[in-house]
Amino acid sequence: MTGITGLSKKNTFVLTIRDADVVAEALRQALAGASPEERPGLERAAALVESTAAADDSRLRARWVRSRLTAVGFDGDITSVAAVRALRRAEPRLSLLAAVHLQKEAVAYPE
Repeated sequence: MTGITGLSKKNTFVLTIRDADVVAEALRQALAGASPEERPGLERAAALVESTAAADDSRLRARWVRSRLTAVGFDGDITSVAAVRALRRAEPRLSLLAAVHLQKEAVAYPE
């Protein structure tokens, strides 16, 4: 799970919170007692968690921005002013400065 905190009109920073390590440990425990039929799926899940956990904070914030834009139905140009407006509509407590910073990260890390 990725949580984003620090959103407010007074704050211009966004702190990324991850718990991929908790999920990875749970998958390792499940693999230890897995039946042969369960192993391939659990091994694939563990590999996905590890690759996601390796993403840096900027990439995670970029992914979060895209998910928030999708949530409000925005499908336009991510570099546009409309994208910043849509992001602030999705997250009303987000300052303009923080929204622009997040937009730049999303542009820098396209999917």
